[in-house]
Amino acid sequence: MTAAKHHSDSDYERAAKALAFLRAHFREQPTLSQTADAVGLSPHHFQRLFKRWVGISPKKYLQSLTLTHAQQQLRDGGNVLNSALDSGLSGPGRLHDLFVTFQSMTPAEYRDRGEGLEIGYGIHPSPFGDCLLGITKRGICWLSFVSGTKAAALAPLKATWPGARFYPASEQAGKIITQIFPGAGALPKEPLEVLVHGTEFQLQVWRALLGIPIGAAITYGDLATRIRKPRAVRAVGTAVARNAVSFLIPCHRIIRSGGAVGGYRWGSSRKKVMLEWEQIHLLRD
Repeated sequence: MTAAKHHSDSDYERAAKALAFLRAHFREQPTLSQTADAVGLSPHHFQRLFKRWVGISPKKYLQSLTLTHAQQQLRDGGNVLNSALDSGLSGPGRLHDLFVTFQSMTPAEYRDRGEGLEIGYGIHPSPFGDCLLGITKRGICWLSFVSGTKAAALAPLKATWPGARFYPASEQAGKIITQIFPGAGALPKEPLEVLVHGTEFQLQVWRALLGIPIGAAITYGDLATRIRKPRAVRAVGTAVARNAVSFLIPCHRIIRSGGAVGGYRWGSSRKKVMLEWEQIHLLRD
């Protein structure tokens, strides 16, 4: 398990570094050797790592950056990318409307804070580093990214479901992780059930997050408008930050009004890579 962890972290870090390098220098059209050198790998090993993680070759990704850059230029101040949302992004890009089945705790279950619920957990590699998955008979109740010890990773999961009983379920969690992240830059291919624990307002915000197409990003103000509470921007931001099922409930698609990526519960650099990863998926399709 230690070897797998090291390999996963290395792939994620090097891929993230390569993406950042290519974004910064795409106008210069760096060669394969120059990009490989920037991440400390031979061209051969870098090409294999990049294609395994991203799903396309570095050359094809470099060619796609012009399109990505053009899409980014559609932003006008704090406005949503309405033109992108109304185009191809709202077709095959409406990923989360298709594969996430959203369930919430009943009012009584919410009051009891998960009492009697059994939650299995496991830590496994993902395209964005090791992640902690929490699973129940009713669906996935937790997905976070691990940057410290196992105990530190488990603490917020247990705090979210204080009445639950927890048990190790590495094998079962591993199978679900491969469904969420099939590999080679692919997205989930089958429905996944998600179980959440929150107030009515939080549930409303999290449901709205599911409606943001893959490859798109909107502001907190835009999200507040979507749920017809345009003055509740700060409360919306708090609800977004408390999302316990990362990636599947795409809180990483919320950016600041000026277009900056902004903060993220599991690191803004990881958020930037996730958004880039989704853009790549659209370009692959």
